[in-house]
Amino acid sequence: MKLMKITQLAVSLAMLGTAVTANAQSADFSKLGTTLTPVGAEKAGNAAGTIPAWNGGISKPPAGFDPNKGYVDPFAADKPTLTITAANMEQYKDKLAPGQMEMMKRYPTYKINVYPTQRTAAYRADVYKFAKEEAAGIKLAEGGNGILNLKSSNVPFPIPTEGIHVIWNHIMRDLGGSITRHSADFPVQTNGSFTVGKRTETISYAAYMADPEPNRIFYYLNQTTAPANAAGEVALVHEPLNQVQEPRLAWQYNPGQRRVIRAPELAYDSPGIGADGLRTNDDFNAYNGAPDRYNWKLVGKKEMYVAYNNYKLTSKALKYNDIIKTNHVNSDLLRYELHRVWVVEGTLKPGARHIYSKRVFYVDEDSWAILHGDQYDARGGLWRVREVFGVQFYDAPTFGPAGEVIYDLQARRYLVNALTNEEKPIEFGKKYTTADFSTAALRRMGR
Repeated sequence: MKLMKITQLAVSLAMLGTAVTANAQSADFSKLGTTLTPVGAEKAGNAAGTIPAWNGGISKPPAGFDPNKGYVDPFAADKPTLTITAANMEQYKDKLAPGQMEMMKRYPTYKINVYPTQRTAAYRADVYKFAKEEAAGIKLAEGGNGILNLKSSNVPFPIPTEGIHVIWNHIMRDLGGSITRHSADFPVQTNGSFTVGKRTETISYAAYMADPEPNRIFYYLNQTTAPANAAGEVALVHEPLNQVQEPRLAWQYNPGQRRVIRAPELAYDSPGIGADGLRTNDDFNAYNGAPDRYNWKLVGKKEMYVAYNNYKLTSKALKYNDIIKTNHVNSDLLRYELHRVWVVEGTLKPGARHIYSKRVFYVDEDSWAILHGDQYDARGGLWRVREVFGVQFYDAPTFGPAGEVIYDLQARRYLVNALTNEEKPIEFGKKYTTADFSTAALRRMGR
């Protein structure tokens, strides 16, 4: 894997080892908004001209935008400039992940249609403001399992020098202040059959709320609405900022028992709700939760073909049967582009327990969203391949998934989640209070 050279500052700090975590960041934050974007990406394009300069992204919806009709594709006229398949993937392997190449080897119909690169990622003005104001004083808690001195920033480490910095940027990145998403999940069997699961999720970031509790990143509610045998299950999470000080707080409402119970198992590698054993709880949103079970190595930065600007996949004209196909998602509906990504390798710590011995994440420099992940079993074999079909939600504005997928190479099944084609529109920016995320609210939702 050919990687771009990390800055000399990053190398020097890496040589200091764990001592870095005890100090505030040391970098030239005057670059934010000048040579770097407000959240730390390189503003300039690449030398080859295949990645353009970032010019602010797309932060406003086009005239006449109607969320009930889906997202207007600003690049609908674009045509693929390249299609990568098993027949020609060796020519492009320096810009592919091992998981992408393995999918091509196994499934001849899996392909990557490459389109012109459009750097659309953009965030709210407050995200940019706090990223620059707070960065110099932010530091990691003991072992990297939390953040200190952070007040409002969604990008605590805009100029990362360690792998754990990139992971925290992904975990904390803004989703419009708050988001309510009505979506569908599909565990897909080897013959292409599936059962639809549906959920309503709400996330509200503590910094966006008037009355947050101390030590909170966000509050999360998940209500299962289908299939019938699972409808009525509700999960509630209060996500701590400093997870050394306080672990994740989680509860579930069980409709059979008609009561709320504590649910400490909603974390790490316990099976995800409605996933038919195809993902862990910390697989959700590509990666979430406490990062303490892995040693996170910042491998560097590379150019890579990743799923980006997938407006076609958000179309309300599409039915789920158009998207879900045998072995993989319909490749003709996906758009890939060449972008710079941070490569972070997580290796399970000695004595720690998790079903994945190693996770390699490819993180978009413009948004801090994980767009691809390769996950390995206890023997070191590639097991699950994660793809996130990124899109700029210009009405928020934020960059997020038009859908996500995990391919289980051993089971030859896959899981799709976060599709919204046949659901109500996503709602961004609604104001919530802590009462909306109380156990009493959980009980009311269950009823």
